[in-house]
Amino acid sequence: MIQAAPPGAPAPDRRPNILLITADQWRGDLMAPGRPFGGLTPNLDALAAAGTSFASHYCQVYPCGPSRASLYTGLYAHKHRSVANGMPLDARHPTLFTELRRAGYLPTLFGYTDTTLDPRGRAPLDPDRGTYENLCPGIAAGLVLTERATPWLAQLKANGYRVEDPDAGREAIFAQRRFGEPAVFAAEHSETAFLTDRFLDWLGVAGKAPFCAHLSYIAPHPPFGAAAPYHRLIDPADMPAPVRGADASVEAGQSPLIAALIGQIGLSAHLIGLTGRAAEMDDALIRRMRAIYAGLAHEVDHHLGRIFRALQENGLWDNTLIVFTADHGEQLGDHWLLGKIGYYDQSAHIPLIVCDPRPAADNGRGKLLDSFTESVDLLPTLLEAAGVPVPRNCDGRSLLPLCAGKAPPADWRDAVQWSFHFGDIAERRMERALGLPTRHCHLQVIRSKSLKYISFAGLPPVLFDLAADPAELMDRAADPSAAPLRLEGAERLLRFRQHHEEETLTGYLAKDGRFHEEVS
Repeated sequence: MIQAAPPGAPAPDRRPNILLITADQWRGDLMAPGRPFGGLTPNLDALAAAGTSFASHYCQVYPCGPSRASLYTGLYAHKHRSVANGMPLDARHPTLFTELRRAGYLPTLFGYTDTTLDPRGRAPLDPDRGTYENLCPGIAAGLVLTERATPWLAQLKANGYRVEDPDAGREAIFAQRRFGEPAVFAAEHSETAFLTDRFLDWLGVAGKAPFCAHLSYIAPHPPFGAAAPYHRLIDPADMPAPVRGADASVEAGQSPLIAALIGQIGLSAHLIGLTGRAAEMDDALIRRMRAIYAGLAHEVDHHLGRIFRALQENGLWDNTLIVFTADHGEQLGDHWLLGKIGYYDQSAHIPLIVCDPRPAADNGRGKLLDSFTESVDLLPTLLEAAGVPVPRNCDGRSLLPLCAGKAPPADWRDAVQWSFHFGDIAERRMERALGLPTRHCHLQVIRSKSLKYISFAGLPPVLFDLAADPAELMDRAADPSAAPLRLEGAERLLRFRQHHEEETLTGYLAKDGRFHEEVS
């Protein structure tokens, strides 16, 4: 029996193709001329010229799994509570992919989603209970490429490369060369090239029905190893110097958390074959690391150019809504840190380009908007494009009106929020260093254009006056003259929490024999 289309869904022949592209650990300043890492992404710059880009876009939590949980559910971390790699995502939450199926799409993955599935109802020995690299509910597997990278390793082996420890995954391949040396594989056999090749193979036979694909690149995620010529394509001298205090005591004095991170973060996970602490890197090493990182990003951009050309050559470009973003950023030596960590902008500020080919978006083409946007906005944006109602518990707002050139409404957010859970149930390193229980090892950030307030569950707050201190070097939380700013930050954070509580069922009321629904 043929079922009718769901209410509000566009006619099947008018649904846009949807291509959601994410890059892992891609900082917000890693594209566009005039920015510190500018000029490295010509294909993404062309996409921005054809669409709308957002200069003040932030993720909601890090690292990878938690950030993607917010992206895929449209929920802030305090609601989905999958706040660490390996912390389960409650099965009750609808996802972007379960909801897009309502419009007849079959969301298909190329890469990974880093989703820890709800363990309830699963057998104790079910392999899915022991990994955070499952597929997000609702998405089908086109090519699954986790950190074990089995399909890529098989391709490398078929091309004559040594794959001596497949259980060690991609890490073992990069470990065959030291930091700064070209990777053991040729550029045409890189992980980025392999994933792009498989996506293009699929795209060529995707058929006539509108497609929905999620292309999830791991580059430029560590370890920072790149194939020739990308390992030396960028001159380290062209890379910006790190943003940090005159010595590590400046940042360490802001918070016991930063002091502990500076003392613990090592080089080996980022820079192959090197040991020591991240805080011991000199400017020359940082610039060299950044050049390789930028080279990896340039490689992603090169392969995105192949995809954009294929869409154009196959007559798909004019009906494909493309989103490019990242899960989170990377410190890259800023504030004496590596990774996505702490509370600094470098870990949370990420890129966003939305290229909607439909005529309604013509007035927004080529615009760079500075209004605050967040990862939670992507679910309502894509659902609106697909004609699917947005779940009432969603925290984000559709960006399609902004992409159409409309001004943000009067009640648009004037601050962004993100979280960081620094506890570890298994190893408890930070718990021991800070003398805190795991449940108190978390922070929340509220950031406006002029202030940044960080509230901890078990540590003193931190406050930055961004108007006077955009580099985030001077904590003003204990400064009496900054008391009004601290009060503003605390009130902003409290108001944020009050505006974003669980709402799945709170908009309904059973009373006087009737079931009432809240009218927005």
